[in-house]
Amino acid sequence: MDLAARIARLSCEGATEQLQGNLIGLEKEGLRASPSGRLATTAHPRALGSALTHPHLTTDFSEALLEFITPPTALVDEALALMADLHAYAYRHLGEELIWPTSMPCVIDGGAGIPLASYGSSNAATMKTVYRRGLANRYGRTMQVIAGLHFNFSFTDGFFELYGALQGVKEADVVFRSDAQMGMIRNLQRIGWLVPYLFGASPAVCASFVEGQETDLEVFDPHTLYYPFATSLRMGDIGYQNQQEQGTGMKASYDSLDSYIRSLTWAIETPCPQYEKIGIKVGERYEQLNANVLQIENEYYSTVRPKQITGWMERPTMALRRRGIRYVELRSPDINIFSPVGVTAEQIRFFEILMLHCFLLDSPRIAARERREIDENQVLTAHHGRAPGLSLWRSRAQVPLRAWAHEILDDMVGCAELLDGASSGPYGESVARQRDKVLEPEATPSAQILAQMRASGESFFRFALRHAIAHRHTFEQHRIDPQREALLDHLAVDSLARQAAIEAADDRDFDRFLADYMAQGRAMDEPSLG
Repeated sequence: MDLAARIARLSCEGATEQLQGNLIGLEKEGLRASPSGRLATTAHPRALGSALTHPHLTTDFSEALLEFITPPTALVDEALALMADLHAYAYRHLGEELIWPTSMPCVIDGGAGIPLASYGSSNAATMKTVYRRGLANRYGRTMQVIAGLHFNFSFTDGFFELYGALQGVKEADVVFRSDAQMGMIRNLQRIGWLVPYLFGASPAVCASFVEGQETDLEVFDPHTLYYPFATSLRMGDIGYQNQQEQGTGMKASYDSLDSYIRSLTWAIETPCPQYEKIGIKVGERYEQLNANVLQIENEYYSTVRPKQITGWMERPTMALRRRGIRYVELRSPDINIFSPVGVTAEQIRFFEILMLHCFLLDSPRIAARERREIDENQVLTAHHGRAPGLSLWRSRAQVPLRAWAHEILDDMVGCAELLDGASSGPYGESVARQRDKVLEPEATPSAQILAQMRASGESFFRFALRHAIAHRHTFEQHRIDPQREALLDHLAVDSLARQAAIEAADDRDFDRFLADYMAQGRAMDEPSLG
């Protein structure tokens, strides 16, 4: 059964109603910056609660790298409204600081000045900070403060039942769902280059970011480097990724959930000579959690991840092994500088269409040759995606990017109609808007950024700073519903109390705590769900 036939069958079975209950969630990072646009060196504001335990306001690699997290919702507007409330609430407690509005960072004055995130004195907090110190030792600090937007997505139980019946499955159990979602993930990788082409918003970078490094980036102005047709430097070679070719990285297997878990577990348990040179516990201070290819699962860089909600201090691979895939996380979108919250409703709806499209397509396993094509296509699109005549690799042949993009978008129309429940609607409009970007590359965000920089005579830094100030003014005027604000106040206070309780409950030294945590991954005889 081909894609069109699957869509037609699902439409006849009333799939639109089930798809309207799909859950989405957003995770958006943003660096705190001084009013002059330099990386903030202040502590995470206590008024925002504990970064260790707050469900919606936390930090990523650096103490200055805020992360805003919306809970799962079926409504696009609700996710965006909560993201706006979280930003406005944060600004109530940031003093004069700004939230940097782009993926590529503000002026950072070298990696040494980037503070690691701190989470308190508990073993769990220490582990999080040591992990970040390990990242700094392995890859450098500057790469870790590149910000991104993560889009989380899950289908309803009802949709899985409908799809299972379509596939002749009596019960759409956890194994079936996980296998189907691994297929979706493989397809998201195959056509993942489309995301930076359509939504990439990091075609240039402040020269301070690559100071002292060799680079073939071109000079835009004395303070800005770029590629003329770049879409997303974040997703290219300049960004953070595991370097398999240097013997210090790996490529996870996406053949099945079990092979994915096993490949990550191998990397977490396999020593890496280069990282052994760093040392683990040097004197009384941990420099990294271990000297293996990966310290923990989170270190593995990928554009899309299978996810399961974890229990307290449960390893992600063990959560997947025990309960299967709960949702899929798309990690490739850049922060959209033209939106105060970093993303728009049009983008979110397109990501939903993309997920459904990739779910319904046939999805054979990815062989080594295709893996190389996927990786090369990502870098080509990130660095030169808008270049006239650019071709990508597909099945050992070169295909013009724009022709392939049109082909994908044509195939997406049926999925958009399934989500809209009609031949026109907001999902169909989202696809139409993306067609415009393929027909006219100057309509892409990356091209718009460079065009506006040229028109205003601004460096990337000045362009970003101007938007940061404008976004701050937007959120200063944003009214938070009193009940929502009271809830956020409560969550901040409660998170601090939970952090204190965790610290008081510690009953082991950190050496023992870390050994116990890492031992979870050795339970490979535990039954797998797919």
